[in-house]
Amino acid sequence: MISLPFDIEIALRYVRGGGSRSRDRFISFISGLSMAGIGLGVAALIVVISVMNGFQKEVRDRMLSVIAHVEVLAPADGFENWENTMHTIEKADKRVVGVAPYVAGQSMLAFDDNLRPALVRGINLDLEPKVSDFHDVVAGSLSTLQPGSFNIAIGIELAKQLNVTPGDKITIIAPAGQVTPAGVIPRLKAFRVTAVVSTGHYEYDSGLVLMNIEDAARFYRTAGPTGLRIKLTDMNDAPAVASELEKILPATYWVRDWSVQNRTWFAAVHTEKRMMFIILTLIIAVAAFNLVSMLVMTVKDKRGEIAILRTLGASPSSILRIFIVQGALVGWIGTFFGVLIGYLLALYLPNIIPVIEHIFNVQFLPRSIYFISELPSDPRFSDISTIVVVALVLSVVSTIYPSWRASRAEPAEALRYE
Repeated sequence: MISLPFDIEIALRYVRGGGSRSRDRFISFISGLSMAGIGLGVAALIVVISVMNGFQKEVRDRMLSVIAHVEVLAPADGFENWENTMHTIEKADKRVVGVAPYVAGQSMLAFDDNLRPALVRGINLDLEPKVSDFHDVVAGSLSTLQPGSFNIAIGIELAKQLNVTPGDKITIIAPAGQVTPAGVIPRLKAFRVTAVVSTGHYEYDSGLVLMNIEDAARFYRTAGPTGLRIKLTDMNDAPAVASELEKILPATYWVRDWSVQNRTWFAAVHTEKRMMFIILTLIIAVAAFNLVSMLVMTVKDKRGEIAILRTLGASPSSILRIFIVQGALVGWIGTFFGVLIGYLLALYLPNIIPVIEHIFNVQFLPRSIYFISELPSDPRFSDISTIVVVALVLSVVSTIYPSWRASRAEPAEALRYE
């Protein structure tokens, strides 16, 4: 048997409780409530943060199925030789898995009495699959976007807004007008819709138009591709790869990564996650304050025992350790069970929610309202470790004042009323 210091043994006995008096049982009950409160707060915080991580990851992945990890934009006079530039990029870094040229332009789409803005992107059908993932083609086929066909594919939400289906012809109006003897007139052309795609991201589904890169270059009157899209093995390496490409490419080329293109959105999500963490940490703080109440009641109930220990030679620091260890153990045990329950819930939440929806015949994320109809969850070790540290620190800090008051008790004064 391992012999523990007497103050640790006393603290463990106080945590276990089990006294015969009703007051001892009540203190044990308060201790259990404090433990459960901390565990519940930790579990709730892990689940909520994991769900926010899941939504962020899901939206980011769907966004990156449309936009590139890194883009190289050509100068005003175009690339000197875009194929040589593409080969240079492919050889520059092993993390590059694909490069594809594109032509981009902002235009207006007109169909009947409907008029909508759109981002038009001319793509190379052979190279585009290396950098994009338009696997969810709702209607038609992208193989119809052949050079000279002037066929287009549009996002599913844009198709609904314009009320068009494959086979319809829509008019695309270029931003730059055409100079004629009668003055500057809008430059427009009719295109046939041959495919409808869904990216899972409303912003792109409601404003994206795809066409062949040669048709786009002819329509926008560019000398060639206006940029190169790059896909990497790991999207998180995009800032580093972009910085490396800036050093080897001509200074007139503009290199940007996906985090720069969507900086506002990611900053908003990061701020929201931080504020949610602070708000939910208050649940743990409230539970930690229950430890203060529990220790105050324990100290008041154990005045006689404290006085006896002091008369037997126990130092004030020993008394301080007894109640600090007692409160800390309650908090740590609650934290342990909270982490265990919270992690398991976060891990299996995507499987639990459908069961609840089936039992109660409800749908938490209707497909008609949300473009993410399943509740995603992404528990991360960094977030869980931060939550654990916060819970443990709050548990210890909340024990300091009651323990200090217990260590300051005078034996003679305490025994006078025993």
